[in-house]
Amino acid sequence: MAKEQQKQFHHRASLTQKNKPFKRRFASKNSLRDKSKGRTQRASVKGKVQRKHSRTDRRNALRVEQRKKREQLAQSTRIFSGRHRAPKIVAVIPLCAATDVSAIVRGLFQSVGEEYPLASETGRTRVVLDVARFKQTVQFVEVRRNLLDIVDAAKVADYMVMGLSADEEVDAFGEQCLKAIQNQGHTAVFPVVQSAELAESSMSAKRLADVKKSLLSFMGYFFPDVDRVFAAESESEALAILRFITAQVPKQIKWRNARPYMLADSVEFQPEDADASVGRLALTGYLRGSNLSANRLVHLPNFGDFQIDTIYHVPVAVEAAKGSAIEEDDDPTVIDQPSAELQDSLVAANEPDQTNNEQTWPEDEETAAWRQQMDAMEAEERKPAGGGERVVRVPKGVSSYQAAWIVANEDDAAGSDSDGSDDSDDSDSAMDDESGASESDADESEDDVEYKELRVDEAGKIVEEDEDASAAGDGNDDEQALLSPEENAVQLRAYLNERERRNREDQRFPDEVDTPLDTPARTRFARYRGMQSFRTSPWDPYENLPLDYGRIFQFENLKFTHKRVLRMAHDAPVKAGMHVRVVLRAVPAKAAASFRPDRPFVAFGLMQHEHQMSVAHFTVARTEDYTAPVRSKDPMVLHYGFRRYTVHPLFSQHTQGGASTNKVHKFERFLRHGAVSVATVFAPIQFGSVPVALYLPTADAAASAPTLVATGSSLEADPSRILAKRIVLTGAPFKVNKRGAVIRYMFFNAEDANWFKPVQIYTKHGRVGHIMESLGTHGYMKCVFDGPMKQMDTVCMNLYKRVFPKWNTSLWSEHDTQSLLWDGPSASAANDDDDDEDDAMEL
Repeated sequence: MAKEQQKQFHHRASLTQKNKPFKRRFASKNSLRDKSKGRTQRASVKGKVQRKHSRTDRRNALRVEQRKKREQLAQSTRIFSGRHRAPKIVAVIPLCAATDVSAIVRGLFQSVGEEYPLASETGRTRVVLDVARFKQTVQFVEVRRNLLDIVDAAKVADYMVMGLSADEEVDAFGEQCLKAIQNQGHTAVFPVVQSAELAESSMSAKRLADVKKSLLSFMGYFFPDVDRVFAAESESEALAILRFITAQVPKQIKWRNARPYMLADSVEFQPEDADASVGRLALTGYLRGSNLSANRLVHLPNFGDFQIDTIYHVPVAVEAAKGSAIEEDDDPTVIDQPSAELQDSLVAANEPDQTNNEQTWPEDEETAAWRQQMDAMEAEERKPAGGGERVVRVPKGVSSYQAAWIVANEDDAAGSDSDGSDDSDDSDSAMDDESGASESDADESEDDVEYKELRVDEAGKIVEEDEDASAAGDGNDDEQALLSPEENAVQLRAYLNERERRNREDQRFPDEVDTPLDTPARTRFARYRGMQSFRTSPWDPYENLPLDYGRIFQFENLKFTHKRVLRMAHDAPVKAGMHVRVVLRAVPAKAAASFRPDRPFVAFGLMQHEHQMSVAHFTVARTEDYTAPVRSKDPMVLHYGFRRYTVHPLFSQHTQGGASTNKVHKFERFLRHGAVSVATVFAPIQFGSVPVALYLPTADAAASAPTLVATGSSLEADPSRILAKRIVLTGAPFKVNKRGAVIRYMFFNAEDANWFKPVQIYTKHGRVGHIMESLGTHGYMKCVFDGPMKQMDTVCMNLYKRVFPKWNTSLWSEHDTQSLLWDGPSASAANDDDDDEDDAMEL
C-alpha cells in the first residue's frame, strides 16, 4: 500500500515555464501593454471636485431648475395677463373661395355670448374680443384671399384659424398659401370647416365625420401637429377653439421673437412743410417679440427702412379694448428718443475708394506712346465715308430711334476700347457660353443675324438715303418694329424651348465646352486657372475683387457681433407687451395711403447693422410643383424673413466647410431638382437664420399668387465665399500605348498645348495624368496617365474662374412689379446668351 502511494504520478502546478525576468531599468511598451491586459488608465479630472451629492442637494437643485422654468413660463405669458394685457392675435385665413371668415369670427363671438361688431360700425376687420370667462383678450385679423396679406398676417399671428369648406376642395391658391406659411414657420393651427348643410343642420353625423377625416388628412400633410378639425357652425366646438387659444401659450418662432414687431391698429400721417410727399408716420399698436430702442431702424414691407423720431407709451385698459375701438386710458408719455451719436444711419453701402487699388505711375514715354496709339485708332474709326459721313452696321429690323442709340453705344465702346486694356475681357465675354453648349453653335446663331448699313454724319445722326422712303415711313418705324401678340408668343415659346434644351445638355454634359478654332485657347481662357485639388488648393478670397465689393460691409467676428447686438436689444428701454406709438421720419405718403381696414399693416424692428449691405447666402431647394428650368441670374422675388427684394441670384453647390477647405464652391448654371444649392446675392445683413423663399415675378402680385420656385434658410453673410465657374475641355485619344497616349481635339495649336501643360488632366474612366509634350503643329499632345488607358475613353481638363454677384438688388414692392416682367425674346436672349454681363463681374 505504501509502495503504491509512492509511485502515484502528480502534475506540476503550472504548464508554462517561467524564466527569470530581464532586469532592465525602464519597462518597454510591450511589457506595459502585456501587464495592463487591455485596461486603460482613466485620466483624472483636474479642477473639479468629485463628490457625491446628498439627497438634500439634489432636491435643492431640482427646485432651482423648477423655479427657472416657472419664471420663463411667466415671462412668456406676462404680456397676455393683467389690466393692460396685450391681446392674442388670431389670423383667420380663407383657404377656399367659398370660405366666409366673418362667419367664423361671428361664431366665435356667439360662443361666449358676445355680439359680433359689424364692419360698417367698426370700419375695420381687426376686431377684439375680451373673454372675461377665461381672463384673456383675443384680436381677430380677418384676411382676404391675397398671398401677401396672408403671409404678413401669419408672421405676426399667435394662432391661425384655417377656413375650409365641406363643399369644395382647397384650390391651388390655398395650397400655395399653405406652402408659404409652412416654409416661414408657423404657430398653432386650428382648421375650421364650413358648409351650407351645417348651417341648416341638414348634414348627417356620418358625412360630417367623413369630411373631417378627409380634411384632417389633408391638413396633416402641411401641419403634422394638427389632430382635430372643428365645425364652424357648432357652438361647442367654437368654444373649444377659444378655450385652446386662451389657455395655451403661443408657440415661439425663434427668428421672429428675436426682433420687435407690431401689428398697427391705427396710422397717422403728418406731411412735412417743405415736401408733402414725405412726412412723419405714427404707428400705434402693441409691441411684441423683442424690446425696441429708438436708435434702431424700423422696416415697413414694400417701403423700406426708416428712422425713429419718438416712441410714446399709450396705456389702454382692458375695459376700453372691447369690440374694435381701442381707446387711450391716459395721456401718451415719451419712453425713448434717439441719440444723435448712437442712432443707426440710413446709409446702406460704402463709397468705394479708387485710390486703394494697385497703381503704377506710367513713364512719360509710355504716356506719349499711348496717346499716339489712341489718336491713330480714333482717326481710323472716324474716317469719313464721303462728305464727313461714315457707315455703321446695325441689326436689321430696328427702328431709327433704336439705331441712333446703337450708334452712340458703338462710338462709346470704340472710345473705351481704344486703350486696348479690355481686349482680354471682350474676347472672354464674347466667347463664353454659360450653358456649357458648343461655342461654335453660339457663333453660328450670331452669324444668322442680318445686318444693314446706315450712314452717320460727324455728329452721330443717321442720314436717310432716300427721302421718299423716309416720307413713306412717316415716323412709324417704332410701330412697325413692335411685334404682334401672336409673334411675341411664338418667340417666347421658342425662347423657353431653347432654355429647356440647354438645361438638358447641361445635365448630360455638365460644364463641357469646345475649344474655339479661330481663337487661341490661351487667349480665350486667359481668366481661367487650373487647380490640383478643388477642395484644398489655395485661392485668395481678396484677389482681384470687383468695385462693388468696396461698397459692402464685413465683420471681423460675425458671431461676436451677433451676441453683442442681442445683448443691446435685450437692454432696450421699450419692453415687449407695451401699447406704444412709434413715430417714423421721412416716410412717403403712399405708405400711409396703403393702410386699409381689410389688410394687415405690420412693422418690424431691425437690429444694429441689419440695414447695411453685404454678400448674403441662402440654402435653397426647388419645389416639386415648378418644373421649368431655373437659371442663374434669372430675376426672382426673394422673401427674406420679413423683407422682400428683387434679386438675380447666383447658384452654387452646398458643401459643408471645414478646417481643410478653401471656401471654394462650384458655380451652378441651373438650379437642380433634388439637391440643395446656395444662392448668393447682394442683400442687407441678417443676423441668425431666417426662412427664405424664391418666387417668380408676376404682373399683378395683389391679384394672383406668384409661383413658388424654391425654399430654404439664410446662411451667414460671408464675402470671402468663392464661387468658381468651371469649364471642361475635352479631347479624344488618337493613339494609346498602355499608360501613354496621343490626345487630339483638345487644342488646335502647339502653343496652347504647351501653355496648359502644368494643368492636371483626367479621363472619364478615372485615370489621372498630365501633358508631356506637344506633337506637331495641330494641337496633338503626348500624355501619360497613372494606369492603362482605353481607346474609347475621353480626356478632360478642368479650368476655373471666380464669378461675383451683381449690384442689382432692390426693394420689392407690390405696387411696382412691371420692371421684372418678360421683355421679349431679344432682352431674354441677351440675359442668357451673351456673357458681356456675366464676365463683367467675373475674374
